[in-house]
Amino acid sequence: MTAMSWAELDRHLAAAPGTISVYVARLGAAPAYTRLADAPHYAASTMKVPVLAALYRAGEAGLLDLDMPVPVCNEFDSAQPGAPRFGNSQDDDNDDEVWDRIGSSVSLRWLARRMIVRSSNLATNVVLSHVGLAAVTGVWALVGARHSVTGRGIEDQVAREAGIDNVVTAADLAALFNAIALGARRSGPGPVAGGVRGLRPVARIAAPDTCTAMLEVLLAQERREDLAAGLPPGTRVAHKNGWVRGVRHGAGVVLPDDAPPFVIAVCATTGLASDATRRLIARVSAQAWAARHLLGG
Repeated sequence: MTAMSWAELDRHLAAAPGTISVYVARLGAAPAYTRLADAPHYAASTMKVPVLAALYRAGEAGLLDLDMPVPVCNEFDSAQPGAPRFGNSQDDDNDDEVWDRIGSSVSLRWLARRMIVRSSNLATNVVLSHVGLAAVTGVWALVGARHSVTGRGIEDQVAREAGIDNVVTAADLAALFNAIALGARRSGPGPVAGGVRGLRPVARIAAPDTCTAMLEVLLAQERREDLAAGLPPGTRVAHKNGWVRGVRHGAGVVLPDDAPPFVIAVCATTGLASDATRRLIARVSAQAWAARHLLGG
């Protein structure tokens, strides 16, 4: 892909139908480029990242044992009070390995990994049933999210019809990845990014070892479309993408060998075909890569 200026990129994104939101910043720094970064989007599978953070925080606090075997089932409580329990569709999932384990028990750590690296919906709902929605809400609050909400499990259709939904913004996703990545690099109490103009100060999301463990899961991502497709082969990127019809997102932390890490989030709610949206997200990450030495300190 040919590199372009931020202004050229902005014009390119403005020409696409729908809403394209972007946030690009060096880790711990004010953003180098944003576009509609606070616009709300349906979360798709990016909601799995705060679920991951909530689980690992619960493990650190001793509330859950991540290596404890838990039953794999496909029946979950709805977020809508009084609604019947719901289940996932295997046809809409991306990981048969989790489905093969229905009726048996596996560790929460294994389920969390499948939730991220293969984007398993079933694994997500099993993890969420143990973590609880309140803990995920707590993660969003810790990173200073302004608009993002995780209100229900995946395919909880009754709750969605009642207006209970999962919403993200590019800025909030960037704040979440920023908190995890900075948390892996520091120790001690206090805000992660206090005093950085344009960046929301956030409390420590977890201990450095816990943040490092979360990053390792995100680095193992096997779905290499979207952000990863715009980066040179072999580039380390801890990320999560998500997609449903008309919606495609990618967010993560890029770890170049020759420049400081940077965070990037792209949320696209658009009438473009899925392939075209993937290329658009890859173009944004390619531009961020080209500007990696100039993102600010």
